[in-house]
Amino acid sequence: MNVLDRALRVAAERVAEPGGLRFTERQLYYELCRVLRPAHRVPRRWAFTVAPAVPYPRFRAALKRIGPLPGLLPPVEPARRQVGRHTREPDLFDYGLPRLLVCESDSIANMLRANGVPMESACPVFAAAELPLADGVVAMLGRTERPTVYALHDASVPGLAFPARLRRLAAIPQDVRVTGIGLRPRHAGALHLAHGRGPAVPPPSGVSPWERDWLARGRFTEVAAVRPASLLRTVHRLVRDVRPTRARRPDLRGARETGFLSWPSA
Repeated sequence: MNVLDRALRVAAERVAEPGGLRFTERQLYYELCRVLRPAHRVPRRWAFTVAPAVPYPRFRAALKRIGPLPGLLPPVEPARRQVGRHTREPDLFDYGLPRLLVCESDSIANMLRANGVPMESACPVFAAAELPLADGVVAMLGRTERPTVYALHDASVPGLAFPARLRRLAAIPQDVRVTGIGLRPRHAGALHLAHGRGPAVPPPSGVSPWERDWLARGRFTEVAAVRPASLLRTVHRLVRDVRPTRARRPDLRGARETGFLSWPSA
């Protein structure tokens, strides 16, 4: 077994942590890049992204050599269908729907569903290929107070435009809030993710100077480049509108007085 094959087996173990997560082929590829080039260990105060550590065809060849891997999801074939048109529960549309998530990537939507996001966060997950939403789903959004449609997209010029396009693609009423939750170039830079390169496209307005320069070089970063565990935690937190709390210093004096810690006698 060569070095690349061994690194791929290590990546397959890490990408499924913790607890045997399901993951896509692209997520496995980016985990392999982290194994070979661990830029994620660099402190976040320096914003940068890195080129992939190995060409994708070499990764595919190694994946074919080592055979099936537990947790690896099969490829998703884009299926153009209207979400909610067919259901066995005719009274389903009588309920309110406070939020839903639409992913630019079909495979990421499938991965989030496979890992239980709709049930755990009470937030249905759809792919862009499944738009527009059925009339019944749109009506469910209107039966709640301040409904929100969240958009998960790549850090790219088309990705940054996805939330604005989503209202038209999904036939979302004007009184329903549409919120983009990333990925943005600054997120990719803070996490030191791998980037790809494409044709140079003028960056949109509303981005920082660093993001503008990064995008002007034709760079992009896929949501798949984020570790599955980190992606799941972030999606759960953002769709439930939970603000992260800064860790406080432990109250050692109080812990000692309550007997929570066992202190040495000398």
